[in-house]
Amino acid sequence: MTESVETGDKLEVEHLLEAHRRLMAHSPTPEYGGEVRFLQNWIGGRSPAEAYYVPPPAQLVPELLADLMAFIRESRLPVLAKAGIAHAQFETIHPFADGNGRTGRALIHLILRAEGLVERTVPPVSLSLATHATQYVEALTAFRHTGKATNPRARTAANRWLLMFAIACSHATAEAARFERTASELKSAWRERAAPVRAGSAADLLINTLPAAPVLTLAAAARLIDRSQQAANQALTRLTAAGVLREVTDARRNRVYEAPELIDAFTLLERRFASPAADTRIEPPNRPVPSSPNRP
Repeated sequence: MTESVETGDKLEVEHLLEAHRRLMAHSPTPEYGGEVRFLQNWIGGRSPAEAYYVPPPAQLVPELLADLMAFIRESRLPVLAKAGIAHAQFETIHPFADGNGRTGRALIHLILRAEGLVERTVPPVSLSLATHATQYVEALTAFRHTGKATNPRARTAANRWLLMFAIACSHATAEAARFERTASELKSAWRERAAPVRAGSAADLLINTLPAAPVLTLAAAARLIDRSQQAANQALTRLTAAGVLREVTDARRNRVYEAPELIDAFTLLERRFASPAADTRIEPPNRPVPSSPNRP
């Protein structure tokens, strides 16, 4: 979905509708995809009277979305400030019958990509925000204060939200950089373990590919490294013998291989993101995550 936008693109409402359409395609309610709501919705409770937030009436949504996308296209604010405000305003409008959360999170990445701040990756900002879910909801709720920009209360609410969003972006970037270093170190260790590995060989290409595909089949390996299945099979056999990969099926056909050290690294990354202190030794994960690879 992010790849549907290129650097320099001017985001329109249709980009948002297409994002929602794609994100809802495999949900229990795909019929809602790409369609702005035509009924009143609310957040929390069994009715608007019990809700902790009631979004604008449905008839106002098209105009509000158009205004939001105009802000995204025309604002000269720094990119992160623009993305943070746009996300909060989108969730305030709550324009869809379902899928507002996922689409609002996707909007962050559409902006980062269109503005050229992030061109090749999808920073895990949402994972950082999810770790502080209570504060996230409180900050969004405060942002919805309907005062003028000159109102001290409104300024405080906006600053509170933007500070939290900036911290989440910094956290996501730091953890992504940490994982990139881990992946690089693993690739160097794998080359030593399977030495000699000639540059450009099937084994070399497969080592480079593993961080993006830590579980794969022979057919997938051949496709990813653009080599014949025979060459890919030789690379898989070599890396399995070196302990880089392990086979996780007993079948003769459609064998599945995994890189256990890489999966462990992913697990530790997820656990760090789920720790409010970004370190499970200091503060345990506050949401369900895989067990630490260092213990059962």
